[in-house]
Amino acid sequence: MIQALPQLVTFDEFIEWYPENSEHKYELHNGIIVEMPKPTGLHSQVSGFTYGKLFIEIERLQLPDFIPKECVIKPRDNGGYEPDVIVLDKQQVFNNEPRWNKESIITRGDSVRLIVEVVSTNWSDDYALKLEEYESFGISEYWIVDYLALGGRRFIGNPKLPTISIYSLVEGEYQVNQFRDGDAAKQPLRERLISPTFPELNLTARQIFQAGGV
Repeated sequence: MIQALPQLVTFDEFIEWYPENSEHKYELHNGIIVEMPKPTGLHSQVSGFTYGKLFIEIERLQLPDFIPKECVIKPRDNGGYEPDVIVLDKQQVFNNEPRWNKESIITRGDSVRLIVEVVSTNWSDDYALKLEEYESFGISEYWIVDYLALGGRRFIGNPKLPTISIYSLVEGEYQVNQFRDGDAAKQPLRERLISPTFPELNLTARQIFQAGGV
């Protein structure tokens, strides 16, 4: 990541600064504007595949949810994040998010049904910074898709293997279930990811990893 400005800024200053039609994506981490790594083709394949599967499930069940192309999460005054995939509650957003229509900004955790972050070289942001922020913000479900096994061993085990970590909010704290390709892990393959938000979702870790060429 590249620091974009040397001074600490607030969320509103960050939004005012954000360049229009930028080729780069920026986030606000503890008051510091950072330029995020440009997604690789494989990263885009994984996030696009996951987006598509969730969209199909929303359409199949006619759920009152939607997946925006762009969205900024404001968990606090010195933080702002753009998830790879985010599922929003349509009624909650339209009724209780005053900054949505003009700025695509989410200021309430209960507007969010699910967030997916696909791990890249800045893996510690997903496993530490964003995990803590999304938990305190009340995001009910958070997926970390680590298709290249980049995360630290304390997060994905030893030996490191491609892992999908699904964090579910239970009484204000995240509990995690992890999913791997059963053949690679030499373990019985879990047939489906377990998603509290989408309990009927028919999707496996192997399918997502294959989308990234793993």
